[in-house]
Amino acid sequence: MRDAARKADKRNPKELCLKKICLQAVSKHFAAVGIEAVLDLPTPLIEDLLPHLTVCQLDELQPALNLKGISTYSGWVGILEDMCGCMDHVIDLLTEEEAKHEVMRMLFTVIFYGFTNPFVNRNITNLNTPSFLWAAAKCIKHFLLTTSLHKPLLSLTAEQRPLLNLLEKRIRSVGVSQSVDLSKKKTQIALYVLHRLLDHGEAKELVIHVQCPIMLAWLLHGRGSQYVNYKLKKLMHSENTSCVSQAASTSADGASCSLQTKTLADQDDQVNPCKRSRLDPVSVEWEESEKTNLTVDPQVLCRTFTPCGGLPAETCPWGKIERLEIRQCGSDSLTVLNSALLTFFCLRSLTLHSISTFRESEVLGLASALKQLSESSRSSLTDLSVSVLPNTELMDILLNTNLSLTSLYVEVQTILWGPRFMLRHPWTAESEMSELPLEKLTVKVAQVQTDLNFVTSVLRRCPHLTSLHVAGMRLPTGSSQSQLLTTLSESNPSLRSLTLEDLNLSDCLPEILNLVRDCNLEELQFNDCRLLEKWSDKQESLQQLVAALKTVPSLHTLSMAQNRIAKNVCVLAELFSGSSPSSVKRLDISSNFIQPAELLEFSKALRTHCPPHRLTLDLRKNPGDRDPDTWNTALRRLRPFCILLVEGWKSTNTMADHISNM
Repeated sequence: MRDAARKADKRNPKELCLKKICLQAVSKHFAAVGIEAVLDLPTPLIEDLLPHLTVCQLDELQPALNLKGISTYSGWVGILEDMCGCMDHVIDLLTEEEAKHEVMRMLFTVIFYGFTNPFVNRNITNLNTPSFLWAAAKCIKHFLLTTSLHKPLLSLTAEQRPLLNLLEKRIRSVGVSQSVDLSKKKTQIALYVLHRLLDHGEAKELVIHVQCPIMLAWLLHGRGSQYVNYKLKKLMHSENTSCVSQAASTSADGASCSLQTKTLADQDDQVNPCKRSRLDPVSVEWEESEKTNLTVDPQVLCRTFTPCGGLPAETCPWGKIERLEIRQCGSDSLTVLNSALLTFFCLRSLTLHSISTFRESEVLGLASALKQLSESSRSSLTDLSVSVLPNTELMDILLNTNLSLTSLYVEVQTILWGPRFMLRHPWTAESEMSELPLEKLTVKVAQVQTDLNFVTSVLRRCPHLTSLHVAGMRLPTGSSQSQLLTTLSESNPSLRSLTLEDLNLSDCLPEILNLVRDCNLEELQFNDCRLLEKWSDKQESLQQLVAALKTVPSLHTLSMAQNRIAKNVCVLAELFSGSSPSSVKRLDISSNFIQPAELLEFSKALRTHCPPHRLTLDLRKNPGDRDPDTWNTALRRLRPFCILLVEGWKSTNTMADHISNM
């Protein structure tokens, strides 16, 4: 696509203008032209046409184009750039399907709920159609529930019922973006949609964006945990719901998925109930009816929206929540969650983001609940993410109370000044030296000083660790991060992905070289690590690092962003020199204050030592506008063998960039 565009740029302007008019006409009259006629066009012409097609046209053409070996990736990326105005949204979208899914994900919510933005305004005639919603619903995996917008949700029980049926099959993750008042009648529609997606559908992941404890209790009830929240039970059996719930339960011969007053201890956690048949459209007269009973019971909601005279429904199934994320986890929500965790045996992944920094007592309560869960042989929890912890000691406690974790993500921010006391608990003493099955660890720290031992002690217990991300650790004056690197070399031979961010590694070159030689790394990122700051001979030291990196045949991703490489960038071209060039396919040298003349020299060196694979090269946030002609010349030299990630640079940001790297 890029090559075709470059050839087109050399044509006569009138020729280009006529060609553009013709391509736009094909898009405008696509239905009349027909798919077969488009497919008969030469491949270069089809590739030129892709940026002019609408979302639905791209979706319709993609299967046939793929059979011809033509990717629609450039078309989807073009739409994303038009929507977002920059490349940031597409950097990590490496495949055609990933780019398409991102387009559909962003547009479906906007169109379904009737939102607008400049892109939608420009393309409203192509997007505000049932065919677009249907095409997007076949692609998306996440549905965001916005409870305040009642009419779009109500349409899923009437004219858009087929869309709801499709969403049940496709959606894997459900998000709740607003608080829900269970005492309001309109809430029933939102609860019904949630019930259909979570219980009748395939969704097993739940993302809650708000602090709403009673809604959290409703969402968790019966979907893996045996806990019944007292307030929810009281609401379920209030005067205005009892008659409806009783009628529903008796009509189903006592077998229903209504919210019950006792725990579900006698219900087999492994049994999957049969699915009920989908419902016919319900009359929108429900919205105006004043006599409709208020209920929050999923079973009764299903019967409420069954058309009059419809066939009796089968027993509703219970869904199973396997992945739970709470993005505003306050104290009240944590209380509800801790009670549910004790029997939440199907939960595999738990992510908690605090509204503010968690209190120590809250984290200890969470750790206690997780410990009781982990002591059951039926527990499935292996993935835990908690932010923000008030101190580093709590990371140890979470690990020692969950010895089956394979992935842990924590953020730590100290909020108290002065000396701290080491937290000790009876359950940690016996396990603090035991081996951990941890495979993935992310630790982000924001505090004045950190004891490096809190990380290295964990690393020594994780011989199976394959991925590590450490950010922000500030050590006392005179201390060095070298012990971290030495520990990795000695204790973590299985390490494949390493990201070190916002650390001072300026005095750690020998340890870096040993680590690179000792581990079979696939991804290595030194971001904002002040690498060259104390190297007396920066070029020679960088050459030593390059020589070590070339000895790692498994390495495919290398990032040295924000390290003030500047004029030494040419040394990195030596990665691909000699008889054994590096296998790196993605190189990030963004935010390195690389001047246009320096990039030009780098492009010449890279042409001499051409990479064996097409190289994705991230050049963002370098001062290309200091000499635009030289910068663009360098980019032209690089394009034949590089996929370039670039964006505009404003010289007014230069001083800010300089200060941020000091």
